[in-house]
Amino acid sequence: QVQLVESGGGLVQAGGSLRLSCAASGLTFSSYAVGWFRQAPGKERDFVAAISYSGGRTHYADSVKGRFTISRANAKNTAYLQMNSLKPEDTAVYYCAADWNPVAVITTRRGEYDYWGQGTQVTVSS
Repeated sequence: QVQLVESGGGLVQAGGSLRLSCAASGLTFSSYAVGWFRQAPGKERDFVAAISYSGGRTHYADSVKGRFTISRANAKNTAYLQMNSLKPEDTAVYYCAADWNPVAVITTRRGEYDYWGQGTQVTVSS
């Protein structure tokens, strides 16, 4: 049974930082690209960042470029999202997702991802 479990969310003031983790089990993690998405109340689930199976390629939404960093530790079956300079508009539920893709291809499209976590709430106060 595949599981993706996010952690690290919480309440932080604007300008602060959080690091989200996505712990994977039940799959060959090193064969999957990983994406982070977020969904604010009443809005679509939007792409935030993605990383290729090896970590060699990354891609970010324009809204987080320069502030967020995605990384992974395949030996730990874990992916991370370091979020700095947080803004109130970053408030959302953050989800990690895995896309079976053992080549250096990453996608921003939700439908391409095979597995999803349950999400973790991030709230940024002004």
